[in-house]
Amino acid sequence: MDGWRRALLAVVCGVAVAGVYAAQPVLEPMARDLGVPAARAGWIVAVGQVGYLAGLVLLVPLGDLVDRRRLIAAHLAAIAAGAAVTAAAPGAWAAFAGLVVAGLFAVVVQTAVAYAASSAPPEHRGRTIGVVTSGVVVGILGARVAAGALADAWGWRSVYAVLAALAFGLAVLAAAALPPERRSGRTARYRDALTALGGLFGRRLFLTRGLIAFFLFASFGTLWSGLSLPLADAPWRLDEGRIGLFGIIGLVGALGAARAGRWADAGRAGRATGAALAVLLLSWAAIAQLPWSLWLLAAGIVALDFAVQAVHVGNQHLLTAAYRDRPSAAIGGYMVFYALGSALGAAATTAVGAVHGWVGSSLLGAGFAACALAVWAVDRGVPAARADTRAAEWAAPSADAPGGR
Repeated sequence: MDGWRRALLAVVCGVAVAGVYAAQPVLEPMARDLGVPAARAGWIVAVGQVGYLAGLVLLVPLGDLVDRRRLIAAHLAAIAAGAAVTAAAPGAWAAFAGLVVAGLFAVVVQTAVAYAASSAPPEHRGRTIGVVTSGVVVGILGARVAAGALADAWGWRSVYAVLAALAFGLAVLAAAALPPERRSGRTARYRDALTALGGLFGRRLFLTRGLIAFFLFASFGTLWSGLSLPLADAPWRLDEGRIGLFGIIGLVGALGAARAGRWADAGRAGRATGAALAVLLLSWAAIAQLPWSLWLLAAGIVALDFAVQAVHVGNQHLLTAAYRDRPSAAIGGYMVFYALGSALGAAATTAVGAVHGWVGSSLLGAGFAACALAVWAVDRGVPAARADTRAAEWAAPSADAPGGR
């Protein structure tokens, strides 16, 4: 796969995930315009997350049945439709319906990652995954900045109108530019694909990488869901535009982790994961200084986003190498842990922060990071687990994969 197609898939991921997170910076005007009570405004974000979680289970396994290029184009067209419905919604229920559709088909991200992994030569698989998944982080963090700017200029509906146009244009481009897949031994039935997905939850490699992702993204969600409140409060009292700049700071760290794909290609995904999790834990010492220093906060954000992206790329490299006959199911199941961890971090940080302030939220985020590091350390200490990880790192059949020992 050449560089510009990798870049296209990264843009696809960024636009798709932006449809899930775009409501966060425009939640207040969106709720007011749609007549949603303030106490229930959180549902505007939650319905998209619910749709996304359903898509991980119901739609991602389709990638092991049919040409993923066609799925990518179809999912993007559905995202465009959902975003358009939201942009034109006369009331809350129409907006909710559009958001559910956009969230449901945002799992095009996982289909794109599986497509990229299966299309890349084994020696470049990690690098390819690193480039493509960089679009996810750009979409999550960049959506906050772009949505705020668009809403300030033309209102919150313009955010979803632009998303609809981008998704539709990408659907046409993906159908025309991406080559069709050539696969043999494809699963014949949808039920078999769902069974394959369920079977992964009994595999050690899958479960350990999933648990690492669960705590990893709980730590990530603790930061990004709880950051705006203390920044808007004393002593800083930053406005929404300045708060949004911290998303750009986070992009620096996330994009800096593109090197993680090369580490995975070199067979160092396991060790790189441990080092990145240690960086994640240490980053919270700087992030906790928010009440006293914005410079230390910025340094901690760069370190945290670097660590999260590095671990995420390594995890997906290991799973697509170990489960080469069902990469869509592996990525979809893995992202269930991501979604649950993100939700836990988002819910817990506001509750803890309300009682114990930002120091409490920082201890929470560090605790999640410590749990991820502990899972990695315990797994690396088991001989069978080390063998499975080494096999996956070198793209050889693992003990978990069909045909393994």
